[in-house]
Amino acid sequence: MRYRNRFLKVLSSVLYDLPAPVNLTIFWNFGSLLGVCLVMQIFTGLLMAVHYTPEVSQAFDSVVHIMRDVNGGWFLRSAHANGASFFFGCIYAHIGRGIFYHSFFMTHTWLVGCTLFVVLMAIAFTGYVLPWGQMSFWGATVITNLFSAIPYVGPSLVEWLWGGFCVGDATLKRFFVFHFLAPFILMVLVGVHILFLHDTGSGNPLGIDSDAEAVPFHSYYVLKDLVGIVIMVGALCIVVFCEPDLFSDPTNFTPADPMKTPLHIQPEWYFLFAYTILRSIPNKLGGVMALAGSVLILYILPLYPKSLWRGSQYNPVAQFVFWAFVSNFIVLTYIGMCPVEPPFEFVGMVASVLYFLFYIIYPLTWFFWENMIFDSVYESTDMYGDNYKETNAAYFCSFYEDEYK
Repeated sequence: MRYRNRFLKVLSSVLYDLPAPVNLTIFWNFGSLLGVCLVMQIFTGLLMAVHYTPEVSQAFDSVVHIMRDVNGGWFLRSAHANGASFFFGCIYAHIGRGIFYHSFFMTHTWLVGCTLFVVLMAIAFTGYVLPWGQMSFWGATVITNLFSAIPYVGPSLVEWLWGGFCVGDATLKRFFVFHFLAPFILMVLVGVHILFLHDTGSGNPLGIDSDAEAVPFHSYYVLKDLVGIVIMVGALCIVVFCEPDLFSDPTNFTPADPMKTPLHIQPEWYFLFAYTILRSIPNKLGGVMALAGSVLILYILPLYPKSLWRGSQYNPVAQFVFWAFVSNFIVLTYIGMCPVEPPFEFVGMVASVLYFLFYIIYPLTWFFWENMIFDSVYESTDMYGDNYKETNAAYFCSFYEDEYK
């Protein structure tokens, strides 16, 4: 039947009979986990939206009403709030896997994925404002004020975002509308992302063409994805039932007060790396540019010159640089939770510089390793002949052209 019905035939080709590499590891599970996170966030968000009131005087109380009076409301809000943290944890792992295995050379798939990431960050930020607690209000005030650093149009843009001359009712309503509608735009982008992925095919841990040994997506990877989904949902349930406030800021349990500024304003943990970079630059415009650059720099990765190997799995130098980058990302996240004072201020500056240096050093490691491999061949010319290096170079170049054409 699925071959006779046109819709089921298309769906089957995408989810059922899709050829997939035979050697995919758990690092390829995060795509399906992200899909599950998106569905859960939309479902719980829709159920909460019918009880939420986007007005300054009632927003905080409506959230309390959801938690205390609505049947299962405490579960919905805890699952939605903590689900955002799981969502970003999966997307960071997904991006990290893509950087390690050079998935950014699948240009269209990567660029749509980067756009997904930017839209997701905007959705998460507007959602964080909706409870209208202290951190929500001041976070909205600080972040929207950053747009005033844009020359000429900055102040007008900020007033347009606010809907007035300060963060208020109009701001909250606009953020709520965006937060409600943007996930559906995200679903369209996810569909485009998957279409491009299926057009180019998935990579694999070996970094070689595996079309000759492809297997159907069902049942091999459906079952494998189900294992990952069960583990993630189980972990989310443990957080929701045992530590529902694990990722929440205690300051945000207080209603917003424009007359009282918190001692230390910080965003959610998944924004802390960018927040550290922002506050490490003493100039406002420079900080905003560094903040935007820390995310938008992902768009330039497809412009890198291609190496002979697809991925860093055969390059110990690139592996060291990559894991140093991951460690530095964790340091940036930690420093974002600390006050702006010595020694955290200095460490944040150093970590911010190292963050951007990675994108310069990482591609250089490919050519350093390739040159070292080919140079070592010269030492074996007595055994294999003078043209050994040229022969192997020609082989690798032909392999490279076949892989990336």
